[in-house]
Amino acid sequence: MRIRNKMAEEKKKRRRGRKSSGRHYFTQLHEDAIVEYNTISDRARREELYVKLIQPAMSELVDKIVYTYKFTTLPNIADLQDECKIWLTTVLEKFNPEKGSKAFSYFSVITKNWFIHKVKKHAIQRQREITFDQMPRSIEQKYLSTKNPYEEQVELIQFRAALHSEISKWGELPMKPSEEKVYKAVKVLLENPDDIEIFNKKAIYLYLRELTGLNTKQVVSNLNKLREKYRVFKNNWDEGAVSHTDGSTVDCQTIAKQEKSS
Repeated sequence: MRIRNKMAEEKKKRRRGRKSSGRHYFTQLHEDAIVEYNTISDRARREELYVKLIQPAMSELVDKIVYTYKFTTLPNIADLQDECKIWLTTVLEKFNPEKGSKAFSYFSVITKNWFIHKVKKHAIQRQREITFDQMPRSIEQKYLSTKNPYEEQVELIQFRAALHSEISKWGELPMKPSEEKVYKAVKVLLENPDDIEIFNKKAIYLYLRELTGLNTKQVVSNLNKLREKYRVFKNNWDEGAVSHTDGSTVDCQTIAKQEKSS
């Protein structure tokens, strides 16, 4: 009995003497970087802060929360992690240190809540799903795909060409200065995808904000206007009211070139 008590006491001493490993990926340096990012307008400095400090810290934060709270059971969790990291860039400016909370605490809470929302959404979807074996034969026959992959690829190429022509025409319409800035920024993204750095591809709203000089609300508002134009174009395309821009025929060689460039 004495030996057992002595071993228990030694174990308690070891626990008391053990030092915490601490948190190294989101330090005061990263806290200060976020505060500075939100208070300056120098584009070069903001980009430097984001690339060197903010993005790595946010990326690690998301990964830690996913594994700590067992969100790994969600389907396509890797895609969700990337999606969450992009979303965090759009809410960077909402952090206000004057409210008394640290950036780490603030972004940890909203990240956790973001994934909880995804868990609830997934649970609802699972309740609505039915297995293939449960599908009535009549529904199976009705929605059985009979499309030709070649024809689908041709249509996709023609759609992209027509959309490119349509977007160019949008520039001829009268626009407010902020809308024109967003429009031109979107054209840059669509016409030069290979020139955009990796971090900007994962943070499209951040890129648009930096490119236009507008805040998130202004970017989103003007993007919605472009989305409405796209919806009209897409509806006209589906109804057959839009044809290929130059009327030319797209053959297998064209498809091959498109696949190589993509």
